[in-house]
Amino acid sequence: MNIFVTGAAGFIGANLVLRLLKSEKGNQIVGLDSVNNYYDTSLKDYRLKQIAETADAVKDSNSWTFVKGNLADKQLIDSLFEKYHFDIVVNLAAQAGVRYSIENPDAYIESNIIGFYNILEACRHYPVEHLVYASSSSVYGGNTKVPFSVDDRVDNPVSLYAATKKSNELFAHCYSKLYDIPTTGLRFFTVYGPAGRPDMAYFGFTNKLLKGETIQIFNYGNCRRDFTYVDDIVEGVVRVMKKAPARKTGADGLPIPPYAIYNIGGGQPENLLDFVQILQEELVRAGVLPKDYDFEAHKKLVPMQPGDVPVTYADASALERDFGFVPKITLREGLRKFAEWYKGYYK
Repeated sequence: MNIFVTGAAGFIGANLVLRLLKSEKGNQIVGLDSVNNYYDTSLKDYRLKQIAETADAVKDSNSWTFVKGNLADKQLIDSLFEKYHFDIVVNLAAQAGVRYSIENPDAYIESNIIGFYNILEACRHYPVEHLVYASSSSVYGGNTKVPFSVDDRVDNPVSLYAATKKSNELFAHCYSKLYDIPTTGLRFFTVYGPAGRPDMAYFGFTNKLLKGETIQIFNYGNCRRDFTYVDDIVEGVVRVMKKAPARKTGADGLPIPPYAIYNIGGGQPENLLDFVQILQEELVRAGVLPKDYDFEAHKKLVPMQPGDVPVTYADASALERDFGFVPKITLREGLRKFAEWYKGYYK
């Protein structure tokens, strides 16, 4: 298999590449990433170094090629598809972040709309067996029915980020219908873990607590998030990428879109105050913070922020039905692994 992973220096992308290198054989894996400065690029360099070391150790069974470039560079994308004739494409490159989309909308249009369009066009002109792409739990927007099901309507985005991810799903459906391209969108729910994104709450809280700063807990702590450990996300992606939606012909003689959407989430939303309690316990246990740290003096309950939603809650029954998998790693297990990694990386 020739596999193309975009966002390969990103949190999920790097973990996916590592998993493919370690557990698969006979693959040529090509990774693309712009390595932009949305957050500390040293983390991206760290992930790429991990990949390079792993690739060198398994070079007899898999090959790895990294390309630094922008998803919005159509000529570059086309040239890679022409050169490698990819069988499977996993598009994880995107401008992430809900609040950042309010301040910097241009980045989202370039990466999430134009970049994804370039991938679809390349899959059209250089046919692939399967295009898997990252959507987001953010597409559920203001939905009040929980848990969130892939059968729910998702027409109420509350951020530009969410709107771009919903647009990806619409674009993919269109290209699946018109050009018979098998596509699967994955709605990820609050991904966390070692070497994750520093703009995510668990990472940002840790940085602030270590500096003696105050952490803000939104909606006065009355938010719930369906946290999903990165290894569970990667397991879902690997299973999905190997099983493309079937190509079928309808009664009109035209293709039935080989198109699917799945949630990948833990299915156990955690209250933010409980999440902070577990995080602080694991940071103390790992020795990141001292045992006598005064957490109460460094917590502040604040109102909801624009673009946020009060709850995310995944119904992952479709994923379990079709792939026999649901996320298993508990929040305490995951935060323990993060705290131990943080101690080793920073201290």
